[in-house]
Amino acid sequence: MKSDIQIARETPLQNIQTIGAQLGLGEDTLIPYGRYMAKVPLEALRPQAAQKAHLILVTAITPTKAGIGKTTTSVGLGLGLARLGKKAIVALREPSLGPCFGMKGGAAGGGYAQVLPMENINLHFTGDFHAITAANNMIAALLDNYQYQHRGTPEQLKQVLWKRVLDVNDRSLRNIVTGLGGGAHGIPTETGFDITPASEIMAILCLATDLDDLKARISRILLGYRADNTPVFVGDLGFAGAVTVLLKDALQPNLVQTTENTPAIVHGGPFANIAHGCNSVLATKMALSYADYVVTEAGFGADLGAEKFFNIKCRTAGIAPKATVIVVTSQALKLHGGVPEADIKQPHPEGLQRGLANLDKHIQNMKAFGQSVVVAFNQYHFDTEAEMQMVQQHVARQGVRFARNNSFTHGGAGAEALAQAVVDTIAQQSADPIRFSYADSDDIATKINKVATQVYGARSVSFAPKAQQMLKRISQLGLDHLPVCIAKTQYSFSADAAALGVATDFELPVASLVINSGAGFIVAVCGDIMRMPGLPKNPQALHIDIVDGEVEGLS
Repeated sequence: MKSDIQIARETPLQNIQTIGAQLGLGEDTLIPYGRYMAKVPLEALRPQAAQKAHLILVTAITPTKAGIGKTTTSVGLGLGLARLGKKAIVALREPSLGPCFGMKGGAAGGGYAQVLPMENINLHFTGDFHAITAANNMIAALLDNYQYQHRGTPEQLKQVLWKRVLDVNDRSLRNIVTGLGGGAHGIPTETGFDITPASEIMAILCLATDLDDLKARISRILLGYRADNTPVFVGDLGFAGAVTVLLKDALQPNLVQTTENTPAIVHGGPFANIAHGCNSVLATKMALSYADYVVTEAGFGADLGAEKFFNIKCRTAGIAPKATVIVVTSQALKLHGGVPEADIKQPHPEGLQRGLANLDKHIQNMKAFGQSVVVAFNQYHFDTEAEMQMVQQHVARQGVRFARNNSFTHGGAGAEALAQAVVDTIAQQSADPIRFSYADSDDIATKINKVATQVYGARSVSFAPKAQQMLKRISQLGLDHLPVCIAKTQYSFSADAAALGVATDFELPVASLVINSGAGFIVAVCGDIMRMPGLPKNPQALHIDIVDGEVEGLS
């Protein structure tokens, strides 16, 4: 089969105005970024229409290191719905340059189920990530200048919390010292970098409802503390407006198209293992304004992305999916069934059978949120009929619909069965109102404990001394009402990446807590999770090149 980039290049693209016209968006509404991409202004939102559309969440079982094909399935489902005559839009996150040049090589779907233009979406796109990076680092620069100008006075912060970010994987920047070279060059400070998708600015952009809300959230960002322990926020230092200016265009969702020239909205890109893992509220609401069915995804497995989608995004935005699709692959099932990673592409019915426990746990969790579930088997050429039948029969015994997804090789035609299963599920057993994992009135420790025990299956939660101190500070600041965003490994229900299958009888260790008062949640950092990833031994950057004017190596 042809590579993703070959398929992307050979797909005839329609002018973005033509794509917008499918939705009823006129040329005078869209803000084109070249021929095939456009920003959609916030004035185009139609709240009343959005309330009538069907939102579908795509999540997955615990993934392998190669992923599970969630974005491909999301795009394929959107294409399948269109083939059934439904007006459908897929609403996705933007790819980060870190994974593109690190391990993945791209994140715009795959095969004949992609969002296009693939090279642009993977590389710079409309500049949203750069705007977020610039806004984040402008705060850092203005704060450093404030410290320099107020050094030795009571106004100087004794503790600075804000870090810089870059959209790269660079372990060398995790812990650094700035301000070296003498008094004229700043104040020496131990600090570090996070990756841009972990920036609070990214979360703020993805949860903001308009420019005023964006500015208000930026104003609420906690920067640090003065000597008397009074907190200092961006609003206290007077530059929230300047930061908002840098983000005014990035706040607008991006309109692109799929491999079958249907509309797609791609906007925002927080990771789910270190952030909240969902595309922007505005992108989702924009899609709901112009479609009957909207397909969106949440990062990594359902224990991370879907949990945060419900407990953070849905709670904040007042939206709820009508059904949730859980993506499975035979490889992931076998890995969680104890089959060595090198052998998961080979037939192994016993290992696959054991791995179904991981799927069962995710189904149980989604039902606990009140969701009607469809299981999508993302099919590969090496999958055997016997093993696929085994999964289908197992799922049927739980009263859950099952469908094979072949959109990677056959586009929308390969996802018609999945689309029909989703349509039937929504029509016959639409989801209940969301049952959140915790109440707003619960304190932060209780919220973390409820997610850990109810969603992950943990026995208990332990808080390191640093985390215990932060719990007290959060309470003193009156922030216990905020939801929690747990940062942990994506490869296990626990904080131990090696605990495959369904981890049981474990303690979730919370190393530290980060106050994201602007975004409106508290980040609980568990285990040794890093907010700035490193590069693998053989990064994808070694295979990316430009040859005769064409980009090679993206996948």
